Amino acid sequence: MQFVSIPAGTFMMGCSAGDPDCYAEEKPVHRVTISRPFEMGKFQVTQAEYEAVMSVNPSNFKGSNLPVENVSWQDANRFCEALSSKNDGCRYRLPTEAEWEYAARAGDASCRYGPLLQVAWFRDNSGGTTHPVGEKKPNAFGLYDTLGNVWEWVQDWYGITYYSHRQESDPKGPESGEYRVSRGGSWRGIVRGQSRVSARYILKPNVRNMVVGFRCVREQIR
Repeated sequence: MQFVSIPAGTFMMGCSAGDPDCYAEEKPVHRVTISRPFEMGKFQVTQAEYEAVMSVNPSNFKGSNLPVENVSWQDANRFCEALSSKNDGCRYRLPTEAEWEYAARAGDASCRYGPLLQVAWFRDNSGGTTHPVGEKKPNAFGLYDTLGNVWEWVQDWYGITYYSHRQESDPKGPESGEYRVSRGGSWRGIVRGQSRVSARYILKPNVRNMVVGFRCVREQIR
């Protein structure tokens, strides 16, 4: 797995300026500081990577370099725990929702970091399937497919009013909830409402769906 170094910084989280497609759950826009640099997966976790760790491939669309999908939040979390248990000097986890949006924006305040056809697989160009990771243009941090291909699980529980009761520095989301959050849109997503950096998609943590995968954060522990 390849990782990209993401610098610390501050950004405006939530509905992008001038974006007409925002939902209420993406508001209010609020300032968030990511106080420490971190490493994030350059690509969505592939089926080959998932199978190498978990010895199974649950994906609907098969291909070693396709993103793994049909994984629940619980599955994604178990993958991170299993990878961490290999004692390579690193801990792996899902990104927080704030980390994910900060990394996906890569300093861009607009709803997309480039023309959608150039940066994302979505309903209009996917042909009804996922595609190998890394085929579209990356964002300014060097991350691929943060829009489209598959939604990406993040750590956070979902709270519909959470943006109104936020922490400004390194927020981790509500302490509990019924649903977990995923971000970024998918191969089945429509332009309006979904293929945007502030869009949020929620599922119960045990639910698997062929439009949802994940990427990891890596932390050095030695």
